[in-house]
Formats: sequence, structure tokens, C-alpha cells
Amino acid sequence: MVEYRIDRRSGVATYVQIVQQTKQALRLGLLEPGDKLPTAREVVEATAINPNTVLKAYRELEREGLVEARRGLGTFVRKSLGAHPVDSPLRGELDRWTVRAKETGLERGDVEALFTSVLDEHFKEDQGDEA
Repeated sequence: MVEYRIDRRSGVATYVQIVQQTKQALRLGLLEPGDKLPTAREVVEATAINPNTVLKAYRELEREGLVEARRGLGTFVRKSLGAHPVDSPLRGELDRWTVRAKETGLERGDVEALFTSVLDEHFKEDQGDEA
């Protein structure tokens, strides 16, 4: 099951963070079709956010066809986005690179900015697509 982490200082709307983290879990194979998402109550208890925020995120995921709400049962994953599971060799390479970046004194924001600039350079045609 996915555990949401809300960064209140990020400037990103809370519901968007939930959508992004769910999509990331789908891409990494941490969530697969048939898996149940945490209930709104569980997310609220873990993150101290408004239940309507969770429901808004889940509605957005449903609108995109990624999940489906089943009355009385919960919200379930409909399809995966994952092409590369969490144990991909590419993840190992990225992990080693990140360790080196940290050892050279880069902070998280520096790494994010650097990585984003490289992504933007190599995925120009995908800009405008959602996370």
C-alpha cells in the first residue's frame, strides 16, 4: 500500500502531491491493477489533511482512468503506468549517482534542479504532459 508524504512547504497543492505520488507508485510497480488505495480516513490520519483533499485527488485519478471507486469497498487501481519496476538496473545507477551527488555537497534542491534540467533537455517532446 502507498504511504503519502505531504510537503507543506513545496508550494504544490496537497491533492496534486497525492496524485503525483500515486502515479509514481504506479510507474515503479509499487501499485498494480487491483490494489486498493488507502481510504480517505487512513490518509487523513497519517497526514493530518482535510478528507475533501484526499477525495479530490482520488477523483482526479479516477477521471484519468487510473483508479475506480467501488461503493462500500474503496478505491482500486485500474491500470499501471509502470514500465520499469523499482528493482530496475536503472534505479541502481541513479541511486549510485545520487550518492555521488550528495558526497560532492549537492543538496536535494540542487539535485532536483539538475535532474529536472536534464529531463527537460532529453524529453522536450513530453513537456506539458503531467507527472
